[in-house]
Parts: sequence; C-alpha cells; structure tokens
Amino acid sequence: MHSLVIFGASGDLTSRKLIPALYNLFLKKRLPQPIHIVGFSRTPMDDEIWRNKLLETTRQFAGNTFCENSWNALAPFIHYHTGDIGNPDSFTSLAALLDQLEQNQSENGKQTDVTESHRLFYLSTAPQFYGSVAEQLGVAGLSTESSERTSRIVIEKPFGTDLESAQNLNEKIHRQFKESQVYRIDHYLGKETVNNVLVLRFANTIFEPIWNRNYIQNIQITANEDILVGRRASYYETAGILRDMFQNHLLQILTFVTMEPPARFDAKAIRDEKVKVLQSIRPLTEEETLQNSVRGQYRSYRDEPGVAKGSQTATYGAVRLFIDNWRWKDVPVFLRSGKGMACRSTQIVINFRQPPHSMFADKASNLPLQGNRLLLQLQPAEGIQVHFMTKIPDTDMKIRPSELNFNFKNSFSGEMPDSYERLLLDAMNGDASLFARSDEVETAWRIIDPIQKTWDGGKMQDPEFYETGSTGPTQADRWMESFGQNWFDLCPIV
Repeated sequence: MHSLVIFGASGDLTSRKLIPALYNLFLKKRLPQPIHIVGFSRTPMDDEIWRNKLLETTRQFAGNTFCENSWNALAPFIHYHTGDIGNPDSFTSLAALLDQLEQNQSENGKQTDVTESHRLFYLSTAPQFYGSVAEQLGVAGLSTESSERTSRIVIEKPFGTDLESAQNLNEKIHRQFKESQVYRIDHYLGKETVNNVLVLRFANTIFEPIWNRNYIQNIQITANEDILVGRRASYYETAGILRDMFQNHLLQILTFVTMEPPARFDAKAIRDEKVKVLQSIRPLTEEETLQNSVRGQYRSYRDEPGVAKGSQTATYGAVRLFIDNWRWKDVPVFLRSGKGMACRSTQIVINFRQPPHSMFADKASNLPLQGNRLLLQLQPAEGIQVHFMTKIPDTDMKIRPSELNFNFKNSFSGEMPDSYERLLLDAMNGDASLFARSDEVETAWRIIDPIQKTWDGGKMQDPEFYETGSTGPTQADRWMESFGQNWFDLCPIV
C-alpha cells in the first residue's frame, strides 16, 4: 500500500506539476498500486471539491495525454485533508486518515488486509515551513519506520539560503527523519537529457578516454530563461540568481558532467562521486570572485512589483570555477544563468582543445580554425551535436566547421516526460540516486556563499543593465574574451 501526502496541496506546484505527473504515471501504468493521494492544506474543501478542481487543472496541464475516463479511474484514490501545519491535531487526524485508508483498501473488488505500507510526504509549502512540518510529522509518529512501514519526506528547493540555514534545516529534519528517509528534490535532475549525460559518458567508450584535461579546453554550462521574474519578485529580491540557479541546478549539472564513473548505478555510489567533485572545487576568495564572476540585471527588473528601488539583485550571473583534481586541473568551468534572455535554453558545451599543430592553417575558409565541440542541449530542443572540421567540396583543401546532430524528438516516439514523473516515481520506490544528500547540499553552499558575500559586500561593480530578449550584459562577453574564450550562443533553438 502506498500513500502520498502533499502538503501545500492548494498551491500552484501541486496543480501544475505534481498531480499531472501522477496522472501520467497512472496512465502509463507505472504508478505504484494500490495508492492513495492525500492533499493537505488549510483551505476548507472535501474530497469531491478538490477532485473537481484537479480535473480542470490536470486537463489543462497534462497536455495531449489527458483522458477523462482515465482521470475518473484515478480520482477515487485522491483525497483531501483540511489541516494547519502549525496545529498538532491536524497531524494526529492525518495519521488516523492514513490508517483508515490503508486498512480499508480494496483490491480487485475484494477487501484486503494491508501488511506493508509506504508513506511519502511531499513538502510543497513555503520553505520557512519545512522544519515545522518535519517536526509535526515526527511528533505524530508519522516519521517512524518499521519492518512493515516506510516513511519518506520530499523537500523542494530552496534548501536553505546559505550554509548556516541549510545546516540548521538539516538538523531540524534529522531530529525526526534519518538521512536515508530524506529526498531533497531538484527537478533539473529528473530531466531525461540530464540523466543522458551519465549514459553518454559511461556507456560509450568513444567519449570517456578524452573526457579530461588533456583534451578538453573548457566547459560551459548555461541555464537561461526567457521569462521575467514577475510574481516571484518578493522571493527573488532575497534570493537572486546565485541562490536561485547556481547553488542547485547548475552545480548539480556540473557534477554529472565532471564526476568519476561510479562502480555501480546506485544512490550511494553516484552521490559519493558527486560530493567528491563539489569538494574539489577551488573556493574563491573575495579578490578572486571579483575577477571570476560577473553579474547583470535586466533593465525593467526594478519596475517589477515588490522590487526595491535601486535594487542590486542580479538577474544574470556568470562564474568561472576550477576543479582541483587529476582529471580537471586547470580546466575552467563557466557557469551562467539569466532571466529575460533571448530564448529559453539549458545546455552543456564541451570545448575541446585544438590540434597541437595544423597543416591546414592557411587553408581555412573565411572562418578561423576551431576546436571540436560537443553540445548537449538539455532543453527545450533536447539533443546532442558534435561540431568538427570538414573539407569544403571542390576546393583546394579548404575546411570549415560542420555538425552531426542527434535529436530525441526525431529518434524516439512520444512526448518527453516531465521531470517530476521520474522523481516522484523514484521517491515512491525508494531510489535516491537523483536526490541531493545533506553533505552535498552543504558543500554546494560552501562554494556559493563566498561569491554571494562578495556580490553583497559593496566591492563588486553594480549589476550591468541588459535588455530583455538579449544574450545578457555586454560585460559578460568582454569578461569571457579576457580569458581568450567566447560564449556559445544559439538562438532560436532549432
């Protein structure tokens, strides 16, 4: 018997992402059976009212997969519990409801006694309530595990706002839940193309021998969004681009690109290797941060409702990091992210070194000779490109860059699944491979905190304005050129 409790059930994440993901898993016959999905929120509702609300939002957000008959088959397993996360009685009554649902479970029309139950508590609440919910679950006995029952808690980002707050939150949660019960979710790691980075590297012998400092000149990881901050301004003013995108999404992708091959594909082995990468990243001093980072702000940001007049909050950032280990010593890793950019794009660019000597230097076309490049497009046009030099036909050995393309959409049928489908299923099945461990989160904050402190300390140049729909501040381009590099930009994404 599986029970999934969603705290903050009346919120946007539940209706836009969680319920549509659960519906699609049900449609694909991957949702564990039998299961009960329980929404927990202060808004007074009964089961039928909530089901009707979710019917409309799931119809909207599940896309072409929605079928009302299939929804009607899932709906009886969706329940609602009115409760206040500050009231212990609400958790006592939740425990009673779960016991009742599990004991009254009917399978194939026949009453069955439940001998094993798996409970998953999903915290889709405001971050300041994470510790309180964990504590109340523990007091109500809902965090306790036994040979017949498992209990897991899923926590959305942001997990803290700095190292100290992350450590405090870990301490609160660990009072009630063992680390093995805690699943810190980053939806980027549920993307099919992010997982494909591991397959590309470790299931193909042509890449791994050259995946090191001897052949790779630099790595660029980009996560740009074309949307503006909008209604998130009150959150964004206290977060900024480093906390919003770098500490979690970009550093997580970085670990997948640069980690050593695990001995086996399991949660501990994978997360051990990811932590080793983060521990090897060279910490930046204040002076080094001034040289190795730039920031920007889209010009209309200060006009957003809730943004302080004269705000210095960065909506664009770029950082150069180094990983001090044998594989990556002195290979720069450039991370960048921005709001209001020319297009939405998350990509990894592996720039290989040029040949040590070229016999074709005077034979190139009007374009300069380029090193090989491997482009991993994570979204929206999921695919892989290899950039290499070729001879121009019917010329005297003139050469130019060419491309080999692989596109997921053209090679596989069906829609790419939403990342929450994979992550919810893994959490229900107890697979923590794609979830962050406590030491991983804290190590990531140790990397970001000194950068954020320098940005906030007054010595950093004010964020340069950039126009929405552009590639970011011109300062970021000049900054890259100072290292003898250029950003790889491709908009629109084809």
